Amino acid sequence: MIPAAFDYQRSATLDDALKAIADGGGTVKLLAGGQSLLPLLKLRLGSADRLVDIGRLGELKGVRRLPDGRLAIGAMTTYSELAASSARHYGVVADALPTIGDVQVRNRGTVGGAVAHADPASDLAACFLALDAEIVARSVRGERTIPVDGFFTGPFSTALATDELITEVRLPGPRDDAGSAYASLEQPASGYAMVGAAVVVFVAGDGSIEGANVALTGVGPHPYRARAVEAALAGSDRSAASLAAAAAHATDGIDVVGDIHAGREYRTAMAAVYTRRAIEAALARLG
Repeated sequence: MIPAAFDYQRSATLDDALKAIADGGGTVKLLAGGQSLLPLLKLRLGSADRLVDIGRLGELKGVRRLPDGRLAIGAMTTYSELAASSARHYGVVADALPTIGDVQVRNRGTVGGAVAHADPASDLAACFLALDAEIVARSVRGERTIPVDGFFTGPFSTALATDELITEVRLPGPRDDAGSAYASLEQPASGYAMVGAAVVVFVAGDGSIEGANVALTGVGPHPYRARAVEAALAGSDRSAASLAAAAAHATDGIDVVGDIHAGREYRTAMAAVYTRRAIEAALARLG
């Protein structure tokens, strides 16, 4: 199918892009890697009056360590570039990246594009939720930092204003008492997560679980933090029974989705299974 007609603009600078989306009044879409947007346009599941191409904005690329130890990931950094960067030392990120799409998608798809697209089955969204990341957004009005917890508001919906674009994602600095992992059940043809669980666990000096961040994707209307699992893990003795009991709360309070690939009951059961696996893998990284 052929997309509906649209105007095209390639931005030479970030300021050019910000002005273009501010002037567009919500009818402008940003073209980054294009791995999600272009198929939607071709199928006429989405449309735009104008595409603003930010693919050549080098200032939005790269991964750097901030003075306070946090990791800043430029919005135009591709999945492949992220996998080759120091972000690979975060176990949850290293686990998730090889499962995203195929080689072409990983070479072209961007971190900022994935976060802004907010697919309900986004692997990176769950990882960033578990890591307590921050989203840096900019518009002609200035810059603001948005906690990722609460950033995803619905299917393909975020807390971004219509005139904002993501410039970078910031991850907390590494901790010796933390281990992380990602486990997912993928749809074989597309690679999308029918269930994905991202976990960061914090261990006390006596070996017990001091706390945890647990996020799921592919299960509800958008990626979410599984607060009931986190509460059940706090103070846990790390026994198999206690981990399984905590993981059983993976879908508490969630309207679990069902589709042709997995019904609600199956997704609910697999959410518990893959949450437990991710918790076990995260703890294994701590020894």
